[in-house]
Amino acid sequence: MIESKSAEQVSNTRIKVTRRANSSNLDRFRPASRAARAERKEIKRDGLNLWGWQWFGRVSNLWKCRLYPFRRFVPKVHAEAEALTSLSDQQLKARIAELRRLLRSEGFTDPVVAKAFALIREASGRTLGMRHFDSQIIGGRVILSGMLAEMQTGEGKTLTAALPAATAALAGVPVHVVSANDYLTARDAEEMTPVYRFLGLSVGCVTGETDHKDRPAQYDCDITYCSNKDLTFDYLRDLMALDKVRHNLELQASSLYEGQDPTQQVMQRGLHFVILDEADSVLIDDAKTPLIISANRGGEEEETFLRQAWQLAQQLEEKVHYVIHRGLRSLFINNAGREKIAELCDGLGPLWVGKIRREEVVRQALTARELFHKDQHYIISDEDKIHIVDENTGRVMPDRAWERGLHQLIEIKEGVEVSKQRETLAKISYQRFFRRYIHLSGMTGTAREVRNELWTIYGMRVMPIPTHQPSKRQYFPVTVCETREQHWQAIIKAIEDVNDTGRPILVGTCSVAASEHLSELLTDHGLEHQLLNAKQDQQEASIVAQAGMQGRITVATNMAGRGTDIKLEREVKDLGGLHVILMERFEAGRVDRQLAGRCARQGDPGSYQEILCVEDIESTHHDLNGMVAVVSRILGTRYGLGRWFGVWAIRVSQKRLEKRHEKMRITMLKQDEQQRELLAFTGILE
Repeated sequence: MIESKSAEQVSNTRIKVTRRANSSNLDRFRPASRAARAERKEIKRDGLNLWGWQWFGRVSNLWKCRLYPFRRFVPKVHAEAEALTSLSDQQLKARIAELRRLLRSEGFTDPVVAKAFALIREASGRTLGMRHFDSQIIGGRVILSGMLAEMQTGEGKTLTAALPAATAALAGVPVHVVSANDYLTARDAEEMTPVYRFLGLSVGCVTGETDHKDRPAQYDCDITYCSNKDLTFDYLRDLMALDKVRHNLELQASSLYEGQDPTQQVMQRGLHFVILDEADSVLIDDAKTPLIISANRGGEEEETFLRQAWQLAQQLEEKVHYVIHRGLRSLFINNAGREKIAELCDGLGPLWVGKIRREEVVRQALTARELFHKDQHYIISDEDKIHIVDENTGRVMPDRAWERGLHQLIEIKEGVEVSKQRETLAKISYQRFFRRYIHLSGMTGTAREVRNELWTIYGMRVMPIPTHQPSKRQYFPVTVCETREQHWQAIIKAIEDVNDTGRPILVGTCSVAASEHLSELLTDHGLEHQLLNAKQDQQEASIVAQAGMQGRITVATNMAGRGTDIKLEREVKDLGGLHVILMERFEAGRVDRQLAGRCARQGDPGSYQEILCVEDIESTHHDLNGMVAVVSRILGTRYGLGRWFGVWAIRVSQKRLEKRHEKMRITMLKQDEQQRELLAFTGILE
């Protein structure tokens, strides 16, 4: 355990000392709830201990995370702001220098933070023409306190994040503002840059298109906007660059002996202060799979082995040789299947001698055939390459690949060129990575469903923020259809009815295939529309910009479900605003609420409607199919009880998926921690 602790300390500090990291002041600004983060003992997430921590999280949200201290903070900001309105730009910038001194000497105390927020608010008003509302001031103070601010969709989280980000940066603390994808990262950085420059702060932006040679300069800025994947992969690359260096003395010796400084290869300058936009997407949805850096390996022999596995899989039958659990997205080979595999692989070569190896590769081939589908889990690009589609965001991940031969088997399935298998070089989970930040905070519109998990794993409390204006969103009664044919007809009918009024419509789908099928139906009915999915990601900005126009119909995957601000024309507001239709529940109810949040933002009118199908449960939970189908068909969706039962069954299916994914995340974290303990004596950290 002594060696393990020493290795962990190295991993948390060795990058910080390499690039002008000013972390000496961070202890002064670190909130009390996070002061012991670096030395916190690992939480055992099983049995009574897990139950106890979850209940402690519930209680702490009730008695410790009350809103009134933050409400009392707002008048202090207004009082400071009154003296700033009459100042010239030069006088205001003179105040910035004084504010920097106060922040460095006194830290994040309420009087000093009130001065900072008032100055940032004034700078925003002069550069962007937007001054922060009271709700945004409360949200900014909550974030600065190391909590997660739950702000309703459309409340201006981008502008809110500028308050804590600029305050920390003025105190000399490097700040990372992390978004869920490149589109939001580039958009937010561009929008907020005028404010930061007025305050004398530098702004960097790191997306998937940023060249690796340019990234160190971006990370050296006072505030850096980046996506969660780029940030984590760059951290792993820095660890690999310093893999042979374990101490500051070794850094100096290496530069003297080898004639080169290893720190020059490092991109980041430490993990200090992070603000997570759409925090539940980053910390929860994306945390199901670890981040892995790999290198190509294998050759023709490996490809031949995989092609043989694919041919063997075609000779096995479901329920005879294997069983599929679609809800778990897993496949199990039974005894009959094992005997069949042993019989079929006789004489195929030495690679087929090992029992475990041959059964695992055939299971992967069956998984590729049965559980991964084109235009749902992946797409084929114009270059005949397999690109994974992120099921949480609907976006393409061009540089990602499935492991253990699954990616190559899908390439064999689709008849495209087979790439080489990958060998893992570095690996880390989001849970471990973000817990390494000295200050961890965030914001989102949907966090209450996962607040216990956020507290259990990250030690982060959730604070609901009141809205600036009352919501005018209108919810239509849920429509439940028995068959998919009736489902598509009901969706077309709803679109036609709303389109006749001239209101814009946004239809949310769960997959690329569903969005394209609906697009074909709309074309057949003579309805002009725009399509936004993983294949049109380059046109995302222009499609979103037009989605609020009168009479516009937009069909989109969940790409349009987070962070998308659809601007409405004045005539559209008079007609009733944007109408959102959800045609299938997503794996998490939080994503459904994000889609509903595209309408009725900031007091605008809007409406939301769900048109669901009972048959969609077949793809998730077979154990509910019989009960749902029988009762739904007997009662019929025309009767209230039948509709209610259909909605209840779909919600039960969704809840089960949410619970299973939570178990997957906790299991992965436990495995990650166990691997760290087992390899501690070797000095290998990731």
